[in-house]
Amino acid sequence: MQPSQLSSGDVIADRRADYAKMLDEGGEPDAAAELMEQALELTPAWAAGWYRLATYREKAGKADAAVEAYRRTLELDPEDIFGAGLKLALLGDTETPAQPSSRYVERLFDDYADRFETSLVEKLDYSVPQKLAALVASTGRQYQYAVDLGCGTGLLGPEIRTRVAQLEGFDLSQNMLVKAAEKRVYDHLAQADLSLSPETSGLFADGARHRADLVTAADVLMYLGNLESVFAILDELLAPGADFAFSVEDGGEGNGFHLAPSLRYAHSETYVEGLAVAHRLQILKTVKTTIRKDGGKPVLGILFLTRKTA
Repeated sequence: MQPSQLSSGDVIADRRADYAKMLDEGGEPDAAAELMEQALELTPAWAAGWYRLATYREKAGKADAAVEAYRRTLELDPEDIFGAGLKLALLGDTETPAQPSSRYVERLFDDYADRFETSLVEKLDYSVPQKLAALVASTGRQYQYAVDLGCGTGLLGPEIRTRVAQLEGFDLSQNMLVKAAEKRVYDHLAQADLSLSPETSGLFADGARHRADLVTAADVLMYLGNLESVFAILDELLAPGADFAFSVEDGGEGNGFHLAPSLRYAHSETYVEGLAVAHRLQILKTVKTTIRKDGGKPVLGILFLTRKTA
């Protein structure tokens, strides 16, 4: 659930928090923060409340006070389901995490599942599934066993289904998997965590190693910073000669990745190329394109088509 939907357990505190939300939505973050502080006097251990206070302070331009509230959120919620650690990094209080909390990403998409396709496709002009499918089609291949990493609600599945005999989908969010199942496109769906080792990721609980001759990841890697864990999984998942098609948000120049204000990571082309070489993936094609809109502005991305060498 969103922080604004999580109750403090105190009726009066919840009522003040509701009024604070109304003030914030009306363009008065200062007043919202003041009222939220009153709510937290009644419920000082309310992690969601501290997160809301932090966002109001941040909107009001009070960065130091926002940092204090984000730190308190993290103290009360060590699993960081709200992403306070990412906020602290953006505000310059901590180093950028190599990866976000898995619980944060899982909760984010569990909450988002019901409105995901409407928001992303209809409102944000999301087009990665079609563009990635076109890259896959350009190989002219028919695949025996495909694995769609971070399949979400299953937007990519229908685009590649005619090219694959067997199609698996994996996602961190159970609610997204429920939506994917409704499409009746995937032969197998299961939960997996790409931030973990191959052994603990969930990718091999019911499946053999080196089983896939096609692996896809459409708009998944931007929710991971350091991609070493993903490529370690690919080492175990890809058969020799298999194709891996995926997208990243374009991180521009340099040889690394950075955390954007959207709380997504952007990766440089050089960074991805280095990982590909290290993990014996030949880059067949790259396409730089707009992958969605954010705040009315285009978000630039890079699509890669790679092949596992023997």
